[in-house]
Amino acid sequence: MKTFVKVAELGNFRKASESLYVSQPTVTVHIKALEKELGVTLFKRGKRFVRLTEEGRIYLPHAKQLLDMHQLGLENIQSFAQGYRKKLRLAISPLIADTIMPFVLNNYLEQNPEVEISIEIMESAQIERAVSDEVVDIGFTLLESRQDQLQKTKLYEDQVVFCVPHDGLDAETAPALDPINLLEENYLLTHNHPVYWGALLNEIKTKFPKTKTMRVSQNHITKRFILSGFGVSFLPKSTIRRELLEGRILQVDMPNITLPKVNTYALTKYQHSLETEFIDFVSGYQFQ
Repeated sequence: MKTFVKVAELGNFRKASESLYVSQPTVTVHIKALEKELGVTLFKRGKRFVRLTEEGRIYLPHAKQLLDMHQLGLENIQSFAQGYRKKLRLAISPLIADTIMPFVLNNYLEQNPEVEISIEIMESAQIERAVSDEVVDIGFTLLESRQDQLQKTKLYEDQVVFCVPHDGLDAETAPALDPINLLEENYLLTHNHPVYWGALLNEIKTKFPKTKTMRVSQNHITKRFILSGFGVSFLPKSTIRRELLEGRILQVDMPNITLPKVNTYALTKYQHSLETEFIDFVSGYQFQ
């Protein structure tokens, strides 16, 4: 079946043999054996082409499904052999992954070595669907779910703060940083969070029309630009915790702007014990 699927994808026996690291005659033997078992012809063969027959097109999705089930069985057996007895599939927003979440995950695995965790990093807008479709067991997202079938747990509230690069001066002797000058003399890096930028940017442009903006969709790129002195931004405090502690990014008060607060949620479709215990474990940590 692997050979059949590969030939169907590549449309060529020779390319399939190279991809599978077997000889071309072996590919032919595999296809003939499968055709004999099914009692149908799977490919139309020409001098320069190989095409699926109608029967081949009907069988292809079933072959792919069978191979997927076989692969899943192998993975489960291997996990069991390695000592794992439970499996947890997580979807995590890049912004949340940029907090102390890796530290939390490490602590959880040290205390629960029998649990195997797989992680998908995806945008918050995609996480709700992944949980609903049971692609993952828990989704950690910045967007509040409106689906009644999903269970929502608020993990923590995050204060958005004005972030600027360190000026290299001593904190005790240096003059106070002027937030208005910082905002007007640097690029404002925007849209690195899916919730608050619309209202916040309108307020900034109204009060500080000279502000130059640059859209940077990823939080880790925004931080890199700030660290290099390229710009300033407004970020959730949990995402710059380490940089603030190390003094590489400075938090500056912004008295003329109403800074928002944002929430982080855990989404589940079912309240199974493993999911509930994991969410309770994460909730026990201070992310700011």
